[in-house]
Amino acid sequence: MPDYCFFQKGDQTVALLITDVSGASQLIEEGFEKQFEEISDVNEKKALERFEDIRRNNHIDRKNFLAGAITAPYIGMLAAFITYLFKKKWPKHK
Repeated sequence: MPDYCFFQKGDQTVALLITDVSGASQLIEEGFEKQFEEISDVNEKKALERFEDIRRNNHIDRKNFLAGAITAPYIGMLAAFITYLFKKKWPKHK
């Protein structure tokens, strides 16, 4: 399977064979930025689909991480408050 690299400018993404140096130079001159990902697939269309899936999954993972990072302290504070209430209601036995 051929290897593809990706160039992106705004919302537009282009897949090129890794060996297409002249095409890559032309895209860079037009303002495209080379992306980190490289994918092996049967054709350009399938490679672009996989690239978009990877980007979509990365975006979902980032959102889920941020949601957890924001809610975790509140859960900790709630657990501490509930523990405080239980300790206050039921004093230690002597």
